[in-house]
Amino acid sequence: MPLNQNALKLIRANLEVLKKGGRPPFVSIGYLSVEQHQAINDLRQREGRPLLENPEILFMGRHLYTSRSADGYTIDDMLAMIASALSADSIAVPHAKMTGLVNYTHRLDAYGSQVQDLAVFELYAKRPKAELFSVIPKGDKKPKDIQK
Repeated sequence: MPLNQNALKLIRANLEVLKKGGRPPFVSIGYLSVEQHQAINDLRQREGRPLLENPEILFMGRHLYTSRSADGYTIDDMLAMIASALSADSIAVPHAKMTGLVNYTHRLDAYGSQVQDLAVFELYAKRPKAELFSVIPKGDKKPKDIQK
């Protein structure tokens, strides 16, 4: 499993700091599997981009928290998204503007949607490590829209 044993605790702590308006530290939350790391590097090589040297995953959470809380998601929701997106079953996916992992196994979220969670990595600022920049629950009905 890509997440460290204490990863969700560290992630929650960072998200709580962000909720209070603070600036949390970068923390190491896990490692890409050998297969995920190789697949990301295969994609990046085909695109002519620098390879990801180290499979370690870092997390600070500002963009993720800002985006998902604006959609009406709770910290518990965000933790479920992250755990799913960074599953050992997740597969590297290319996109013109990002590199990520998607878990094609559907997850029933707390709002009745069957979602596929997509982890988005920032691979330049903290080189040679990957920063978990955001997670997108594909196929969701955003809580803010459901409450209307």
